[in-house]
Amino acid sequence: MGDVRIRRGAVTAAAAVVVAGLITAGGPAATAGAAATCTPRIQVLGSLGADTYERDARRSQGVMDLGAGDLAVGVSGYEPVYWTGTTVHRVPLTDPDQRGQVLAVNAHGLMVGVLDALGKTTLFTYQQGAAAITLLPESDGSDLEADVNDAGFVVSRSDSWVGTVWKDGRKVRELPLPADAGPGTRIKMVTGINRAGDILGQAEQDHEVPETGEHLHGTYPVLWPADGTAARLLAPTGTGAYEESYVQDLDESTRIVGYDWQGPWHEYTPWVWTPPHTAPGATPGVLSTHPYGTFEAISATTGVSVGTAKFHPEQPILPDQAQLWPGSGPVKALPRLAAGGASMADAVSDDGRVGGAAVNASGGLKPVVWTCATKQAYDPGS
Repeated sequence: MGDVRIRRGAVTAAAAVVVAGLITAGGPAATAGAAATCTPRIQVLGSLGADTYERDARRSQGVMDLGAGDLAVGVSGYEPVYWTGTTVHRVPLTDPDQRGQVLAVNAHGLMVGVLDALGKTTLFTYQQGAAAITLLPESDGSDLEADVNDAGFVVSRSDSWVGTVWKDGRKVRELPLPADAGPGTRIKMVTGINRAGDILGQAEQDHEVPETGEHLHGTYPVLWPADGTAARLLAPTGTGAYEESYVQDLDESTRIVGYDWQGPWHEYTPWVWTPPHTAPGATPGVLSTHPYGTFEAISATTGVSVGTAKFHPEQPILPDQAQLWPGSGPVKALPRLAAGGASMADAVSDDGRVGGAAVNASGGLKPVVWTCATKQAYDPGS
């Protein structure tokens, strides 16, 4: 594992055509309108407690999602928090020492997050300004992914390994497996829901055929369309024994972003699946200075995706760096908070903000927001 494997993945000609057409006709105009009203900068938000940084470990600080106006949500000092502007606010918990994070927020200030206790996690919702959180009735002992849309529907995976939808603290329905899912398939995670109600997740197959001893294993993106049509098992980006297709977010057109992960070699390749999802996804490539990278989020309507550029952990020639892809052309870097300091991006909004975390000159990890992010993005290799 000491040598970095050559990245799979020069984009094929067909994939390049798919990638080049990802932005909708309204995307660039919307982005330009937002950019005209903001000032490009790295906004360091207020923080609590520990600001330690350890690569690929649970984040001590960071913005996980962006709400309306200047609202942001995430984690600070390993506690679930939200910010108004740069001011940090604790989510009110019965146990102030409990750890957790807020994962998502909708346009009306309704948040969803997880609490950690004794090696397990519990899902919760919180309405900005309320006196207490609401624990969901089927909290899962290992769930770390959830989302909420503007209609107040919360999606996640329940402890019975099925996708679940909640509203007002109650379970509304369970999400069925696609009809073409093979034996031994279950829902590994549910990662996103858009305004229309399209839901995104990941299925995992783990099955041994008794007659032959063959072991069937793989992960597959799943889309549950808002129109009520059958769940769809999308083509994965990789089919090897150690490859997984992590789908992280979807926009209003059901454009999906995520990454392909090859576990033993710590290889990450950002990936995009485009509607109507009749063909496998494509990768726009990686940041010119890094061999690997992820996409963690996509803006609702402007086609901007963000994530983190990476190296193999045993050969960190450069620290991780927050990256942005505007929807066409090359993947670009977002400025570091301090020279040589790692950074990562986990959220992006239509108004040009990108949320994440960055290491400062003292080595501390800080929650940050890049404003006018597409104006700040640059090619670090030029």
